[in-house]
Amino acid sequence: MDPIVLTSLTVSLIAILVIFTVLIILIFTIKLLVYVLPYQEPPAKKSSPHASPQHSSVSVTPDIISAITAVMATHLGKSPQEFHITHISPK
Repeated sequence: MDPIVLTSLTVSLIAILVIFTVLIILIFTIKLLVYVLPYQEPPAKKSSPHASPQHSSVSVTPDIISAITAVMATHLGKSPQEFHITHISPK
């Protein structure tokens, strides 16, 4: 066999071995972290059915609500009377 072909096969085999060795190390590292530090779901927020809506310092005018309603109606392909926007969070 030609030495160039043999060298290229050797380099390819070494590269594949290195890649899979690193992947196996990552798998076991993640399994160890999951065992040592298990995921703990945060406690659920209790919301009362009679909770008052939160008012932010920024007021949302009726013009903004009508613009958002028009955009949502166009995007959803529905009439604005088919849905009702209940909460807007300005960022």
